[in-house]
Amino acid sequence: MSNVKDTDADAPLAVAPAPTGAGTPSAVATPSAGHRPAAKSALRIVEFDGRSGRAVLAGPTVGTPSKDKSGKGDHARKEGRPDKGGHGDSGDKGGNGGQGHEGGKDSTGKRPAAVAVGDVFASAPAPGAPHGTLAKVTEVVGTTPRGTEVKTAPATLGALLGGSTANGRVPVDPATVKVEPLAPKVAVSWAKTGSLHFGPEGAQLPLGSLRVDVNAALPTLKTRAGSVDASASGFVQLAPQVEFSYDGKGNTTGTPGTASVSLAGDWSSQWELKGQAAASTSDGAPLRVPFAKLHADPVIQVGVVPVVVNLDLTCYLQVDADGKVSVDVKQDVKGDFRVGGSYSRAKGWTPIARADLRGTPVTATATAAGRVKATLGAEASVGLYGSVGITGTLAPYLRAEVDGTATGASNGTGALVGKWAAYGGVDLSGALRAHLDIFGTPVFERSIPLGPLNHEWRLAGGEGAVRTPAKRP
Repeated sequence: MSNVKDTDADAPLAVAPAPTGAGTPSAVATPSAGHRPAAKSALRIVEFDGRSGRAVLAGPTVGTPSKDKSGKGDHARKEGRPDKGGHGDSGDKGGNGGQGHEGGKDSTGKRPAAVAVGDVFASAPAPGAPHGTLAKVTEVVGTTPRGTEVKTAPATLGALLGGSTANGRVPVDPATVKVEPLAPKVAVSWAKTGSLHFGPEGAQLPLGSLRVDVNAALPTLKTRAGSVDASASGFVQLAPQVEFSYDGKGNTTGTPGTASVSLAGDWSSQWELKGQAAASTSDGAPLRVPFAKLHADPVIQVGVVPVVVNLDLTCYLQVDADGKVSVDVKQDVKGDFRVGGSYSRAKGWTPIARADLRGTPVTATATAAGRVKATLGAEASVGLYGSVGITGTLAPYLRAEVDGTATGASNGTGALVGKWAAYGGVDLSGALRAHLDIFGTPVFERSIPLGPLNHEWRLAGGEGAVRTPAKRP
C-alpha cells in the first residue's frame, strides 16, 4: 500500500464520473490501516466467480509502469514496502502464500498480483463481474499463469472509505444506456448536452437525455354496433443522475454516520389516450404493456474507489378502462424526481421519495358515461455492485370520468347535462431492501416501503347544462 497521510481523511473525497480510457479502475485497502481511505492500485480482475468467491487478480503488465493521476510512478513498487497492513517483500508473513509483491514474471509478461489476506478490492465491471464487485481476500491460493488466485467474501464500502466523507451527483451518459425494445413501434434516441463545464461548486451539467417513443394499439372492443379501437402513444425522456453521499467521521466499527444513494433527474413525457378503451386482464387488473427495458452500470469515482451503480428501468403503458367512455386526452408532464434511501445511526434507513411533476393539457375531450385511466411510467431499480437495494415506480397518468350523458372538451364545447372531468397525476411507490448493508450499515429484517405517494391535478372538466357554440359562417 502507498503511504496515506492521516490528514487525508479530513478532506472530502471527490465524487465524479470514472475517467474514460483508463481501463478497469480498481482500488485496494487494508482495513487495519487506521480507517483511512483506500489507496489506488494497479490490480485487475482477470476472472471472478461470484458464487464461489474465487478470483484471479493480476498486476500491471511488464514494461507498462502503472502511474496514478499525479504521475508519481509505479504503485506496484510502492506496495513492495512493508506497511501497517502487514504487506512486505517476498519473505513477509502477510498471508500471501510466500509470494512477494513484486514477485516473478509469468509467461504472459504480467506480474502476479500484490495482494494479501484482509485486502479489500473494488472493481468496475470485469470478466465474471459484469456489474462490478466489492470483496475482501480471505485466502491467497497461489500463482497461476493468469495471475494470483484468491478466495474472497463480500465486503462493505466502509472498509474502503474509512473515516472519510463524500457527497456528489454524477450524470449518467445516455450513450451508455442499453435499451431493449419490448414492443413494436418503439423508437429510441438520445440528445447530448453541449460541452460539459463545472460551476463554482463543482456542479456538472447533465450529459444529456434519453428518449423512448412508443405507439401502441390497445385491444379492440367488441360492441353491439361493431368494433371500436383505442390507442396510446407518447414518449418518455430522462436525464438520469446518481446521487451518492457518505460520512464515516467517528467510524470505529465500519458503520458510517450517514450514507445515501439515489436515482434522480429530470423527467419529461407527453402521451395521448384516444378512442374507446376496455383494457384489463382476465382477473380484472389493469392491462400493463412493458415497451422498453433500459440498463446501465455507471461507475462513479469516490476518491480512488470505483463505486458501480446498477440502474434498471422498465418503461410501460398501463390502461384501466371500463369500455364505456370515449376520450381524446393528451398532456405534457415535466419536472424532476428522486428515489433512494438515506441512512443515519440515529434513525437507520429511511426512504427518499420525491416527484415534483406538473402536467398541462394539450387536448381533453370525453363523451358517454364511464371511466378510463392511462399511465406511462417507469419501474426502476438501483443497486450497487450487482445487489439491488432500491426499487421504485414513477407513474404519471391521465384519467377521465364522465357521468350521465355529458360530453365536453377543454376548448369549452359540450352538450347535454351531466358532469365530466379529466385529471393528470403521478403515483410513486417502491421499497428499500436489505442489500443496502453494502455500506456497512446494520441489516433491516424486511423491505421498507417508499410510499405510495400520489399527487393529482385537474386538466379540464365541466358540469351542468353545457351548450355547443354555434359554428361561425
